[in-house]
Amino acid sequence: MRIIPAIDIIDGKCVRLSKGDYATQKIYNEKPLEVAKFFEDNGVHYLHLVDLDGAKSSTIINHKVLYQIATKTNLTIDFGGGIKQNKDLEIAFENGANQITGGSIAYKNPPLFIEWIEKFGADKIILGADALNRKIATQGWLETSETDVVAFILEYQKKGVQYVISTDIEKDGMLNGPSFELYQEILKKSKVKLIASGGITTIEDVLKLKELGCEGAIIGKAIYENTIDLKELMKLC
Repeated sequence: MRIIPAIDIIDGKCVRLSKGDYATQKIYNEKPLEVAKFFEDNGVHYLHLVDLDGAKSSTIINHKVLYQIATKTNLTIDFGGGIKQNKDLEIAFENGANQITGGSIAYKNPPLFIEWIEKFGADKIILGADALNRKIATQGWLETSETDVVAFILEYQKKGVQYVISTDIEKDGMLNGPSFELYQEILKKSKVKLIASGGITTIEDVLKLKELGCEGAIIGKAIYENTIDLKELMKLC
């Protein structure tokens, strides 16, 4: 299973939120590149980079941070936040993203998202399936819907999606464990490559997600708050 540390960006700084609430912002480092290099120095190969300013404003804002990390590390980067139209996608790829994650766009403009999958390939376009109480949330999690997250994933699997990042918003940043039951259900009902995100707190959590069959695990606050020792985790995985 791939270990994928997360860097969330607001105003060019590395931050974390709790339950996606922008009012809970905590700055961990004003230089995201330093954080990315720390991950790389500890054996990490992958990075989940989120433009929280972009997610809120519906257009990419922090592409310079993406470019800096992409050009000064060898990390494989999946990038999300504010990718709502073709020019956003082009900006992300031009600035070094290896994959992009589309959540709001997949919910609000399915034809365009499907067009991206067909044009760039299912290995380049990740479906972001973030949910609050099982209902899909969009616009940096500021808007909720009545669409069930599992049904959402299954519908997109029919359209060619292979990779899915699913975040239980209620768990995100709370350090009280991930949504094992939800991930188990997704893996039982679909054939997607599932990347778990939200609430991962301990190495035991990571190993349990691996047992369930998750393709990857995105880890954020647990690394920043030292509830997971990254070096130890990389040795195990």
